[in-house]
Amino acid sequence: MFIQKVKIRNFKCYREFDITLNENLNIIVGDNESGKSTILEAINLALTGIINGKSIWNEISQYLFNKEVVDEYILSLTTKPIELPYIMIEIYFGGAETPKMNGDANTDKNNNAEGFCFKIAFNDKYCDEYEALIKQGDVKSLPIEYYDITWITFAREQITTRSIPYKSSLIDSSEYRYQSGNDLYLSRIIKGCLEPEDITSIAQAHRRMRDSFVNDPSISDINKKINQETSLTNKKIALSVELVTKNAWENSLVTQLDEIPFHYVGKGEQCVVKTELALSKRTSKNAGIILLEEPENHLSHTRLNQLIKCIAEQYAEKQILISTHSSYVVNKLGLDNVFLLDRLMITKFSELTENTYNFFKKIAGYDTLRMILCKKAILCEGDSDELVIQKAYMQLNEGKLPIEDGIEVISVGVSFLRFLEIADCLQKKVAVVTDNDGDIDAIDKKYANYLGVNQKSYINICVDRTVDSGTLKIGKSDYNYNTLEPKLLKVNGLEKLNSIFGTDCDEEDELRKFMKHNKTECGLKIFESSEEIVIPNYILEAIEW
Repeated sequence: MFIQKVKIRNFKCYREFDITLNENLNIIVGDNESGKSTILEAINLALTGIINGKSIWNEISQYLFNKEVVDEYILSLTTKPIELPYIMIEIYFGGAETPKMNGDANTDKNNNAEGFCFKIAFNDKYCDEYEALIKQGDVKSLPIEYYDITWITFAREQITTRSIPYKSSLIDSSEYRYQSGNDLYLSRIIKGCLEPEDITSIAQAHRRMRDSFVNDPSISDINKKINQETSLTNKKIALSVELVTKNAWENSLVTQLDEIPFHYVGKGEQCVVKTELALSKRTSKNAGIILLEEPENHLSHTRLNQLIKCIAEQYAEKQILISTHSSYVVNKLGLDNVFLLDRLMITKFSELTENTYNFFKKIAGYDTLRMILCKKAILCEGDSDELVIQKAYMQLNEGKLPIEDGIEVISVGVSFLRFLEIADCLQKKVAVVTDNDGDIDAIDKKYANYLGVNQKSYINICVDRTVDSGTLKIGKSDYNYNTLEPKLLKVNGLEKLNSIFGTDCDEEDELRKFMKHNKTECGLKIFESSEEIVIPNYILEAIEW
């Protein structure tokens, strides 16, 4: 069994939102406030009835509802009241059949669908009270006191969360909720790993511990002493251990790692432990989805790599939904599993070639998310190119860096075409700044899918089409006059670059050799220089386009 589709209506930022999930791994990426966490929160709420670590019955608030919908409702009260807003989360299941959840009571009107609908909505039994409230006027907020919560299967049967055959574990490494020193998320995960007889054994052991405490001679003596001091009551006062409910052990036991209480362990280790425990749940009796919020939080690169490898290799049979801002996580787990969330819309990377998926998995250090999430990207080959392009942008934009305008300048080595595949999927505005290396025909062949009749409005290949030549040799090799450094010398001259680099070269060839052997240092000097630099036209084209 797995979650095939989720429909969200009027919950937080989502007025109307649908997402179809993969059976195994799903990765959601997007900018801050794009709604990634809300998707995880909605799924967990529908499956467990828990929000912010607490029961939804005690947490119903106007702020859970889509603001636009609430504002429309409140505005309508001044003229003709419209229907009260509601929150609805529909969960569609795939895989194993669940006949008790099969029916057409879903917004798709699909009689073969299996699942249920979670709803927070006005309860008609309060109609008279509500109408009286409206007549009084001056209603400025949602009357949530008249709302109720229901879980209804597609077969029109009312259920509770206990009847849902699919569970969820929400792991958010940025949030920690403790009760009596115990992490509530961890307690819930550990409880899910246990058999019923295990839980019974723990409860009995906890009761024996309580009885042992109460019957200890020293405690008996202390209780006698306490009662000798009392005069305002004739009731017996005693120290004891709380044992109010059969699950009292959940709130009094503390999980330890190497004999250290869990909440004293580093946050990175806490995240890893909770994730591994959740992933290792018994798949037969505890089928469910793992909702993992930004696993990169608090983890070193090495520890993150271990966690990602664990997810990718050991738990492939689990359905997992991850939200992340990490290019490494995205690349390593596979761009084919990525959902880009932008303006509350989903885009998938289904058009990439298998070679490109595998390339980024194996060489996961590339900043793919920088390009995916930016407004515009300028791709270049190396660090020196990146520094010069940023300097050029600052000269044209009153000292502002490109990133301040949502433009990313990204060094991609020789992987231009891999990144352009991603740009093609998203129709992302991307400029490529590349050297001609003295062979324009090779450039035209390499970028044939983006030049001439194949030119795309959102991709611009920027290259100096003039091939320069000379007689300089470095060792036995001919010098390449068609890279960034000689092009900069060509338009700026020997004197200016000597001034910027702090060199005293007498001839251009001498400076060419220096720039060849100190590419990044020269790029940094240009970036930091207060002098105005003349920028080659092909770089200006990439910036101004």
